[in-house]
Amino acid sequence: MKNVLILADGSVAKHFVDWISKKRVAENNYYVTCYQSDMAPEKMGQNITVLKIDPTSYARLKTVMEEVRFCIIYVVLQNIQDAQYALENIHMIDNKMRVILLHQWGDQKIRFKLQHVTVIDSDNLLAAHLYDHLPNVPVVAQNVGLGQGEIMEIHVPFGSSFAYRHVGSIMQRKWKIVAIYRNKKQIIPTHATMIRPDDTLLVLGKPIVLNGVYKTINKRRGLFPEPFGKNIYLILDLALDRENAMIYLRESIYLLQQLEKKQLYVRILNHCDFELLDQIREYESENITVMVCYGAQYQHTIEYDIHRYDIGLVMNSIARFEQDKLKNLLYDLRKIVYLFGDEPLYNVKESVVLMGEKEQMESISSSAFEISELLKLKLCLCDFDPEGDFASKKMIIEHYEILTQIFNTEINIVQKIANPVRELEKRQNLLQIAPFEEHLNANGLVKYLSTKVQDFLLITQIHPKLLVPYAVNDQ
Repeated sequence: MKNVLILADGSVAKHFVDWISKKRVAENNYYVTCYQSDMAPEKMGQNITVLKIDPTSYARLKTVMEEVRFCIIYVVLQNIQDAQYALENIHMIDNKMRVILLHQWGDQKIRFKLQHVTVIDSDNLLAAHLYDHLPNVPVVAQNVGLGQGEIMEIHVPFGSSFAYRHVGSIMQRKWKIVAIYRNKKQIIPTHATMIRPDDTLLVLGKPIVLNGVYKTINKRRGLFPEPFGKNIYLILDLALDRENAMIYLRESIYLLQQLEKKQLYVRILNHCDFELLDQIREYESENITVMVCYGAQYQHTIEYDIHRYDIGLVMNSIARFEQDKLKNLLYDLRKIVYLFGDEPLYNVKESVVLMGEKEQMESISSSAFEISELLKLKLCLCDFDPEGDFASKKMIIEHYEILTQIFNTEINIVQKIANPVRELEKRQNLLQIAPFEEHLNANGLVKYLSTKVQDFLLITQIHPKLLVPYAVNDQ
């Protein structure tokens, strides 16, 4: 048991004693000195003793401190002279005593010789608390951990780029979502927990990182590809993409022009054509940077670029995507991937999402609406099921219908008994949006028996594809 002495007088002191009685920390004994007995709380626990004595009296204070060994003394007195006398008395009785002093006298200064005094300024405390309630100001934990802002509370506004995303789909590098507060209840999130508008996130990480996270969460929707990253990264492997390099570059620039305040970084691999390189460099500008990799360690270079330039969307050909374990790297980094198709992006009129597992469909839904809105594409949610099992997809459809109201856009829902792969091949001028799965494309006999779209996703390049990270289970 630890003994705490409180020299109390005034309204703040009374509220402090009331708070102690309500919280009931059984491991502490409290001794409260006061001028009048009205300082005692209505429901006083057995561990609270009220002493009706003058807290400024040296003799009375010395008697109390000799009878009981205290680990700390709180000086919560409303008169500055009383507080001055109390500190002098404590110094004479025990100059090594730890003291918490509440300073509530504005600019008036108080002197003390004690070495172990923590001063809490009431004016600064109230001002800081009022400041925390201003809009666009993150609330940080000031008395927890290092108290430097490594614990932050962030409200998710309507229109946030984080809304309607699963926690597991967001790359949390040097920070982490540790709790979500919704409808006055605490949720310990899993990879599959969906973040909703009006949620409050409790996040932990480096203060400078959390400041960036706060700004990203509070940005309005329409800043695609955030929150996966800010900028676009085009990989041109001239050993694989030489014939289509300029087409891919122009397609990337077209997408850049549709986005707001983004940068395009072009990384050249296997450079072997100086004339082509000169043509590519002609497109360099304030927001387009061309970089050439002369070494053979492509994967390390790409990973370094992605972190350095805050990349959210990686554009490359299917052939490049499947080389040098690039697919695995981008999957681990939770980046959106655009795969070029025979149809250029600027000719696309429709975006198509083929229904799959509920968790995946919910996780990619926000990105599907955003890219469709940005490129002015008609969004189509297609359920092509060879067995006609449409009832199991009801909740997916309801989720997308809710988002149509939030994004103020329309969606075309198609349900048809058909092979999804063959049905998709019949359509033209479309962008296929699909979850970015760890294992894309089946091998061997499975490929010929499967009706799953992901088993054929990289087989054909008729349509361009947008692979969106979903709630990856890290457990």
